[in-house]
Amino acid sequence: MATTSDISRGLILKLDNNLYSVVEFGENKTARAAAKVWAKLKGVDNNRTIEKTWNSGETIFPVRVEKHAFQYLYKDETGYNLMNNETFEQIVLAEEMIDAPQFLKDGSEVNVFINTETDQAIGAELPEKIVLLVTYCEPGLKGDTATRATKPATLETGATVNVPLFVNEGELIRINTKTGDYVERVKE
Repeated sequence: MATTSDISRGLILKLDNNLYSVVEFGENKTARAAAKVWAKLKGVDNNRTIEKTWNSGETIFPVRVEKHAFQYLYKDETGYNLMNNETFEQIVLAEEMIDAPQFLKDGSEVNVFINTETDQAIGAELPEKIVLLVTYCEPGLKGDTATRATKPATLETGATVNVPLFVNEGELIRINTKTGDYVERVKE
């Protein structure tokens, strides 16, 4: 069994028969009372966000989760179809189970989190940064960069991100999948 001292970011906990991922945590110490440990939790299987407080040293119930490399194949009416790179078995995930599905392109790597107790997929995330092709954007005006101006650009996956004025159609750019922001231009 684990205690509240074992809480860390990204840990999956079981509370009230639901799974929650620790987004943020901290400890409140007061002069008279015992220390309290608080955590901001995001639901893995129900998409709720809650805050929970424990007395320091209380028992918590972490869930063992394994991360496996999968390859994105295609999307159909059942969901997103992924293939395990080691066993070649295919699974289907719903859109709400994938972080940043708008940046998925055929053949891209996806990390799938699997609950080892039930052998069920509980979520998936893309790598932190990915490279995508700009399929459409307005031409930027030369010399129009007194401020950090941006313009919308459509990517090969259909997603739209704001990019600097110097980015043109047909160029490769690196995107941060956590924030959806432009990072840099990529040389081919």
